[in-house]
Amino acid sequence: MIDPLALAQALLAEDSITPARGHVFDVLEAALTPIGFDIDRFTIGEAPDGPVENMLAVRTGSGPHLAFAGHLDVVPPGEGWQGSPWSAEVRDGLLYGRGAVDMKGAIAAFAAAASRTDAGTVSLIITGDEEGPATFGTRALIDRMAARGIRPDQCIVGEPTSTAALGDTIKIGRRGSVNIWISVPGRQGHVAYPHLADNPIPRLVAILAEIETVALDQGNDWFQPSNIEVTDIAVGNPAHNVIPAAASARLSIRFNDTHSGDALIARIAALAARHDPAAIVTGRVSGEAFLTEPGPLSTLMSDAITAVTGVVPDLSTTGGTSDARFLAKLCPVVEFGLINATMHKVDEAVAVEDLYRLTDIYADVIVRAVERG
Repeated sequence: MIDPLALAQALLAEDSITPARGHVFDVLEAALTPIGFDIDRFTIGEAPDGPVENMLAVRTGSGPHLAFAGHLDVVPPGEGWQGSPWSAEVRDGLLYGRGAVDMKGAIAAFAAAASRTDAGTVSLIITGDEEGPATFGTRALIDRMAARGIRPDQCIVGEPTSTAALGDTIKIGRRGSVNIWISVPGRQGHVAYPHLADNPIPRLVAILAEIETVALDQGNDWFQPSNIEVTDIAVGNPAHNVIPAAASARLSIRFNDTHSGDALIARIAALAARHDPAAIVTGRVSGEAFLTEPGPLSTLMSDAITAVTGVVPDLSTTGGTSDARFLAKLCPVVEFGLINATMHKVDEAVAVEDLYRLTDIYADVIVRAVERG
């Protein structure tokens, strides 16, 4: 059987700043192959968002297909670590390393859980690009599965969802995310002769002032209210005596399942056009909101957590986006993993005890999934 601590240390020892490729995948493949997984590794995509390496590992058995999704890439470690971010040291019961909780620890725990039983069909959907653009990551894996005729019945994403204690939170959905750029054209000229120029800044300010008054919704049973945030304003005018030729702003909208990304882009475009028909509005949808209604999968996950920890988890949709937004199009998805207090921080660490308890939970889920059919 796989020891989750040993595998987590081996994964953490590999520098896998996004996009991850090569050796860190070798480590995981070496662990999964002896326990019966068929490994499909592929690299896809061109610069600037690629190339990205991905892995689909499948072990076929009887019963429903339970998938686990995760990512081996990590954010840059930053400065100020007590030791090396790649040392994978255990100190005072904590395993340190970039990716310990987000999310190499969870990947090691699920692999170890799978090594305890050969029941059911189990897969690991692992990308090397979740922390980056995510253009050629999980979406490419979904395309790969479709080409091979593989479709999970249910999926667990191993993001660090726990807050104060392991098992206190399961994510059953996430808000969507869209970034929108607004560009207002003007006509450059000398500030002493404003009648010969056209200052775009007042029109941009008026657009942003109206946007600030917009309340998209009041939230609903499972989601908090959607919010619009102005994240950048740019003129790029180095001269104090020149009326600029253009002004621009960027918005970030996190929205619940009462909206779609494209509809929000269109709404902002219409608002901007009322102030300036020449305003140019473009947007990029990072992901749509999704919700896995409470039901068999969340109950399965909750029962396993309570059996191992005694904790009754909350069902939540808070936080940022994750690759669950793509996988939700395939099958019911929940997210559950380690305590998220140190993710992306200096000295990221997981309690060794939690790593073993997470393995117990995932193993229980695999068995329960087969038993419940």
